Amino acid sequence: MYLNMPSNPILARHYSAPPEVSLHSEEIERLLKAAPTPASAEPVALSARNRLRAQIAQIKMDGLMAEVRLRIGDQELISVITRSSAQRLGLKVGDEVFAVVKATEVMIGKQGLEL
Repeated sequence: MYLNMPSNPILARHYSAPPEVSLHSEEIERLLKAAPTPASAEPVALSARNRLRAQIAQIKMDGLMAEVRLRIGDQELISVITRSSAQRLGLKVGDEVFAVVKATEVMIGKQGLEL
């Protein structure tokens, strides 16, 4: 079900849903309880091919963002995600995680060659 409610607070105050969309609060609560939560859902397969096993080396929280430094073998990768995502995932230094890279281009460099 999709309720097309205006996001503007002024419009939302004066908005009335068409009669065919009227739901009682009890019905809304029942539907929300029946919906699976991400924590209880099955693992999701991803289309991204580049999944790197990593260990969290450092987390810096700053305002709305979190900088997560990952150790992948003897290399490091830094990911900047939202603070709420880091908190929702319960990320801690030392956690084993996956870095998932989905990009249309990946450049490769090699030292010792002339341009």
